[in-house]
Amino acid sequence: MARCTKEEAQETRSRILDAAVEVFYAQGVSQTSLADVATGAGVSRGAIYWHFTNKSDLFNAMCERVKLPMEALIRNSADEGAVDPLGQFRSWCLFALGEGVNNAQTRKIFATILHKCEFVDPTDPIYIRQRECFLEGRVNIQRILRYAVAKGQLPRNLDPILGAIMVQSLLSGVLDNWLFIPESFDLGKQAANIVDLCIHSLKTAPMLQKS
Repeated sequence: MARCTKEEAQETRSRILDAAVEVFYAQGVSQTSLADVATGAGVSRGAIYWHFTNKSDLFNAMCERVKLPMEALIRNSADEGAVDPLGQFRSWCLFALGEGVNNAQTRKIFATILHKCEFVDPTDPIYIRQRECFLEGRVNIQRILRYAVAKGQLPRNLDPILGAIMVQSLLSGVLDNWLFIPESFDLGKQAANIVDLCIHSLKTAPMLQKS
């Protein structure tokens, strides 16, 4: 059999990841096998193993599709030299919520992470990776808040740890609720209000400020 070109290999990898999004979303992570993904992608199991070590590796690669563009935005916000860290942070929040609303593949990945994963085994590589991403996200938010304080955009006595907990809980909770019952509210219309409410709380809530 002729060796496939680099472009063909990349196309196969993308097709596998596209299929993984659909199959994980439809069946849940624990109920999905690599054979299921292979069938969905129209490739052999050997092709799956050529690109991915195991199901955890495939799942993580699927999640990277969401993480990478968001990381690029938050990295700009979490830069000490950022002129407007709070404004960039607002843009990042709106982008994240907007992707959930407007990008069908991103929406399915969010829903899979939040609703289709059974995080019951603390040694499971998927569990470990998602926990690392969660904690890494909180650290990045803390860093942004500190830079916004330094720029005078937030109160000097803001507690960045508590603030980051509040921000992360609010955004993940909004996504969780909307993905569970999308018809319960219009996230596309409410996203800016939700983010601005979050920023207003950071600026004004006494409980977020150190005594």
